[in-house]
Amino acid sequence: MLFNSYEFLFVFLPISLAGFFVLARIGTRFAAAWLGLASLGFYGFWNPKFVALLLASIATNFAFGVLIGRQRAMRDAKPLLTIAVCANLALLFYFKYANFFLDNVNTLSGWELNIGTVVLPLGISFFTFTQIAFLVDTYRGKADEADFINYLLFVTFFPHLIAGPVLHHGQMMPQFRKVETYRWNPQDVAKGAAIFIIGLAKKVLIADSLAEYATPVFNAVAQGQKLQFLEAWVGALAYTLQLYFDFSGYSDMAVGLALMFGIRIPINFNSPYKAASIIEFWRRWHITLSTFLRDYLYIPLGGSRRGELRRFLNLFVTMVLGGLWHGANWTFVVWGALHGALLMANHGLHVVGIRLDRVQGLWSMPLHVVATALTFILVVYAWVFFRSDSIGNAWSIVQSMTLVHGISVTPTLAAHWPQILSEGGFFPATRLAGSSAVPLIAAGLTIVFFLPNSQELVLETKQRWCRFILRRADGEFGLRAGLALGCVLAVSIWSLTRASEFLYFQF
Repeated sequence: MLFNSYEFLFVFLPISLAGFFVLARIGTRFAAAWLGLASLGFYGFWNPKFVALLLASIATNFAFGVLIGRQRAMRDAKPLLTIAVCANLALLFYFKYANFFLDNVNTLSGWELNIGTVVLPLGISFFTFTQIAFLVDTYRGKADEADFINYLLFVTFFPHLIAGPVLHHGQMMPQFRKVETYRWNPQDVAKGAAIFIIGLAKKVLIADSLAEYATPVFNAVAQGQKLQFLEAWVGALAYTLQLYFDFSGYSDMAVGLALMFGIRIPINFNSPYKAASIIEFWRRWHITLSTFLRDYLYIPLGGSRRGELRRFLNLFVTMVLGGLWHGANWTFVVWGALHGALLMANHGLHVVGIRLDRVQGLWSMPLHVVATALTFILVVYAWVFFRSDSIGNAWSIVQSMTLVHGISVTPTLAAHWPQILSEGGFFPATRLAGSSAVPLIAAGLTIVFFLPNSQELVLETKQRWCRFILRRADGEFGLRAGLALGCVLAVSIWSLTRASEFLYFQF
């Protein structure tokens, strides 16, 4: 079930919310069980047969967690942890990487190994990583859960189940144990609804509109077309913004939905395109995944404890595996490797004392702008590999973006060039109208670089103009906020007729 669907907005959400707070009056256990069952129904709406897989994964990991917790005192828990983590990774490997692995084996060996079509369960990467984190935290003494209903709710809580954020037991279960969580809180519901509406608008009004310009560009290259310079940049920038508004929109909706139930889940985005370095970008983009990779992969590999060379190697390996986590394609490996190399270069500059983000005085602002622009351009180039079907297609787009093919690659394209510049006419390879693509991209860039993000608008009151638009003088929501958000919600619901899914559902 999609957050941006009529059945979710007008059926599932009102029923699950009302049932939660009504049953809470009888007992918190009833409310927790209701929310867990509702979350399973939310997941099963897509494909009921995978509910059994999800429940089997939850039951197995819960059993391992209990055993690891009991054995930890006797220091015999490490073999159990190893078995449990390997079992989770094996499940993930089968559904997500088995065919990719066999395709590469067949290519190298000439064999014809085949296991048939494997359907990727929604959210398997997220609920697998969440449970691996729980097992490791239990082994380290940071988590201890002996209540199956609590654990079921922790894993299946529907706002985060399909596309994150990646949660930790210690972030969630203390909240589900509080009696205050189960009491109707109008302020939490209002703030949660506001964040949800902003996220819905990001997805429906902006991301889905940008998709109409990104998808034809990448499809044209997949069909063998050669792009001209402006056309390639329109496609790359449209996808860069589409991915941001799509995934940050989902994350906003997840945060808002959880807050409506009185639960605070981690913020996953903090204006990442405003970053002045790749290091800062990864502190702002998909924050919970970055934290997971740091805590459960980079640090166990040795982190920075074994010298600079080993630190750089650990960074690179972590990012390559992080890229592979996103999908079974060499393009994701290349994307991860590019970010790994950029992180190594960024840390290398710090080692020799070059830090543009700490420059003081007259040149601080110009250098910050240059660093931010350079970081964004590098991120855009890397996203081309992330989006493309093959490395060859990605490389073709990168060549067009860097003028390897020239301003136009054929006399036919050259004939169209004056029309593109003067009239905003059709791009030759994709038949897209530049006159409508460029303003939409410009508006998206304005939003990500110059406007406050969702949490700044709703959860913070530091910026005066945000208070003027959304709040009364005392910091609470006022009439202006209600009218503005109501209009945004109405337009978003009116636009739900376009069929679309969240990009991160495939990961």
